[in-house]
Amino acid sequence: MTINWQKEVEDRKEDLLEDLKNLLRINSEREDDKATKEAPFGPGPKAALEHMLSYGERDGFTVKNVDNYAGHIEYGEGTETLGVFGHMDVVPAGDGWDTDPYEPVIKDGKIFARGSSDDKGPSIAAYYGLKIIKELGLPLSKKIRFVVGSDEESGWADMDYYFQHEEAPDFGFSPDAEFPIINGEKGNVTIFAQFKGTNGGTFELQRFHSGLRVNMVPGTAEAIFTIPSDLSTEAFILSFNAFLADLPVEGEISIEDNIVTLKITGKGAHGASPQSGINAATFLADFIKDYDFGGAAKAFIHTAAFIHEDFYGENLGVAYEDEKMGRLTMNAGLFNFNKDAEEGNLISLNFRYPKGITADELEAGVRRAIGGLETVIIQDERNQKPHYVPTDDPLVKTLLQVYEDHTGEKGEEKIIGGGTYGRLLKRGVAYGAMFPGYVDTMHQANEFMELYDLFRAAVIYADAIYRLAK
Repeated sequence: MTINWQKEVEDRKEDLLEDLKNLLRINSEREDDKATKEAPFGPGPKAALEHMLSYGERDGFTVKNVDNYAGHIEYGEGTETLGVFGHMDVVPAGDGWDTDPYEPVIKDGKIFARGSSDDKGPSIAAYYGLKIIKELGLPLSKKIRFVVGSDEESGWADMDYYFQHEEAPDFGFSPDAEFPIINGEKGNVTIFAQFKGTNGGTFELQRFHSGLRVNMVPGTAEAIFTIPSDLSTEAFILSFNAFLADLPVEGEISIEDNIVTLKITGKGAHGASPQSGINAATFLADFIKDYDFGGAAKAFIHTAAFIHEDFYGENLGVAYEDEKMGRLTMNAGLFNFNKDAEEGNLISLNFRYPKGITADELEAGVRRAIGGLETVIIQDERNQKPHYVPTDDPLVKTLLQVYEDHTGEKGEEKIIGGGTYGRLLKRGVAYGAMFPGYVDTMHQANEFMELYDLFRAAVIYADAIYRLAK
């Protein structure tokens, strides 16, 4: 049977786009302060999950909501189950948008909104691939389960809960990365430096705040501190402006009654590629590190400055590279200091690490480099170890063949620092929806997805799901 997958997507592209727009209008950022038993990650992720599952109900699939943690849309019968994993939660929108991040805008052949490329756009493309298979009544030998998550951008508690209540698919993919395929993912662990003790010094740090999530490069940073009364405010302003002169950041300064407010604007990016962003917090710390701060404030500032542009853990003494999986990367994502806080003064260090080094070794290295009387090093309990599916696995071979057939380009394996739901399965990979040469705007302001890429991804997903399940 010959199926014109491109025509099938073309016939449905207006419906696909309308469904995507309605999904993008839901602000599905995790909000712990609004979490309830019925909405474990807050009202937004719950609403987006329910909305996505409603498409499955509308289209006649078997649908199950697993207590608003996650859910699935299911089709077909068989002793084996193919899993397709998408997620409806998004990272915080942050600042710097040209448009409302939750009102999708189509401009220059792109759809702009938070979640357009990570991961609502790719998820809708994959869902329409499944929808086409059902509407054509194509024969299958396996069950297909489209699993919808709602906490991928945070702790993956959605999948922990889901797999406590549902059986895992036998193999599958997540449309949450890049083509041709992602069959390897580095390990992922966050280590926190916590700061305890007094402030001290002739300069007193009142507050330092930067960052939204551990897996985002912070694009803005603010510090508020007092300076000695005999210090020339004019000279201090000149010093700050001179500091900014040759740097890729912008800054603002205001001084009132010897209280200084400094703001730095850099560039946000995905924490898996910290070198592609401009970390506003470490630039800010680099400016104030030589002033007379003391105690925990000094330790906090000096640590932030010490890891300035330390994308590969070299300053920390944990740099590592594997021949196949590449270099370790480190993103400093959260910076919080409040002089009146008894706890919560911290810096987060998110590592994406290849096989050959462990999370415990990273923790020990960080402790040697920056641990001390005022600095306590703690490893987050969630540690995702490196994941790899060999290229000779039938899953990988089939997905690469589908990609080659539809693009005419050679399909080759790729290993990334980002973590996707593909790693949930022993035989699980990430597959699209970004094509080679794309502009990566995930976790950034003005996130977008090319409409051309959205529709051709749907073509590839339809064919791939069918070949894997027929």
